[in-house]
Amino acid sequence: MSAIYKRELKSHFQSMTGYVFIAFLVMFIGIYFMAYNMLSGYPYFSYTLSGMVTIIMIGIPVLTMRSFADDRKTKTDQLLLTAPVSVVQVVLGKYLSMVTVFAVPVLLTSVCPLIIKMNGTAFLKADYASILAFFLLGCVYIAIGMFVSSLTESQIIAAVGTFGIILLLLLWPSLMGFLPSTASGSAIGFFLLWTLAVFFVYRITSHNLLTGILEVIGAAVILGIYFLKRGLLDRALVKVLEKVAVTDVFQNFSSRSIFDAGGLVLYISIIFLLIFLTVQSIEKRRWS
Repeated sequence: MSAIYKRELKSHFQSMTGYVFIAFLVMFIGIYFMAYNMLSGYPYFSYTLSGMVTIIMIGIPVLTMRSFADDRKTKTDQLLLTAPVSVVQVVLGKYLSMVTVFAVPVLLTSVCPLIIKMNGTAFLKADYASILAFFLLGCVYIAIGMFVSSLTESQIIAAVGTFGIILLLLLWPSLMGFLPSTASGSAIGFFLLWTLAVFFVYRITSHNLLTGILEVIGAAVILGIYFLKRGLLDRALVKVLEKVAVTDVFQNFSSRSIFDAGGLVLYISIIFLLIFLTVQSIEKRRWS
């Protein structure tokens, strides 16, 4: 895995993608830091990080778009798939290389709370907790981008798809108000979500019987709950989907000064899930 990691990390800087990505983030961190903390006098560095959540939505798709799509287009993925390393090692090597590139500007931001401290009141514990949450949120976005890149050979589609998913996650809390709260609406919503999940399973496995059984089981469970315990479905869809509002975890750190340990576990769980899905996507192409 170390060979894959070093190769990918080197490629990020040989193609200038790494330098541009780091410079892009550092530039906007500097702009927000000067505007919020230096000129306006806000003592919390988390104000700057809150602004950066929108900026990484633009930068991370550029970083991740070529992770697998470029190899697939140029057919160099065949060399990786036939190399004496497992698919898991290939995926982890690529992922950790992108996380390393993202970690560089995040580490540079760690100096900013100290600058605030030198010029007045600072809240270092809250600021460094916010930096940790920001870093893990970026790692979640990188995992999303890597998974999307594994599904296509077009870097443009990978970048646009990643941007769309991240934008959806950013707007997720606002979209909750449009979801149905009735039992029937929740049942329909759960059925659509289950069908989408089964479709992803089919895309990864291409197993008609397995996906057919999963679809029938899911529909039967939802219908059973609807007719036997309808009260359980009241506002159930909203309550469940609110749990996956990943930006709310970061807001707990940055806006509410709450150390959300459960939210950090959620971030790590999402990362492992997306790495697993990426591995399955690559395995499917390996044996097809």
